[in-house]
Amino acid sequence: MKFKVLQDNLRKVLWERIERGELTGLRLAQQTGFKQAHISNFLNRKRGLSLDGMDKVLAVQHLSVLDLLDPAEVSKRATIVPPSPDEFENVVLTDLSVAAMHPLIASMHVKEMVKFRKSFLRRLRVETEGDRSGWQRFVFVRLETQEALPMSPRLLPGATLLIDRHYNALSPYRKSEFNMYVVLKNDTAAVRYVEVAGNQLILRPHNESSPVEVVAMDEGNRASDHVIGRICYMGLEI
Repeated sequence: MKFKVLQDNLRKVLWERIERGELTGLRLAQQTGFKQAHISNFLNRKRGLSLDGMDKVLAVQHLSVLDLLDPAEVSKRATIVPPSPDEFENVVLTDLSVAAMHPLIASMHVKEMVKFRKSFLRRLRVETEGDRSGWQRFVFVRLETQEALPMSPRLLPGATLLIDRHYNALSPYRKSEFNMYVVLKNDTAAVRYVEVAGNQLILRPHNESSPVEVVAMDEGNRASDHVIGRICYMGLEI
């Protein structure tokens, strides 16, 4: 939601209080320390308020930014996954790019909810580098043909992958087995085997006909800043 919309919603709330006799422009000016003309110009859409000005008005009127949000917009962007009372966990399915770039998956990006056994998820080992406490841990994606091709035949188009986004370290999960990761590749995301060479990430495909790609890491970045998570389960509908 844009700042201008928040200001418009604040005007609406203030006018409702003025019309109910709970507030006057003069009283609001006294509460905030602003000149009455300043408040009048704001209420009549002749000027806006600065961030500090908004904070003052919200504080003296005992309002929160949440009071200015459209409930439909809040619902649209909610990230709460409904709890499951049985042995299955609700896991969101979204696009690969969303899974790579959004720590919390908003409802507007959820394609469907997938039920997955809690016992399997609880057994998975975490190995996190950096702070991932604000990241929704498990996310499902379904691969399109072009996304799956570099990892074929290990991955096929339409494969459903479960990403553990709390496992972004490059250490093997199992000895003598390469992890598959979702990794940021410039402005996109890809599923690859990942290695580090100096300040570069080496993205290796499973399909030998696909090219090896190199991604330069920005100064100060680590591999874990580019690695989104480990593929911990794959399935294919028949």
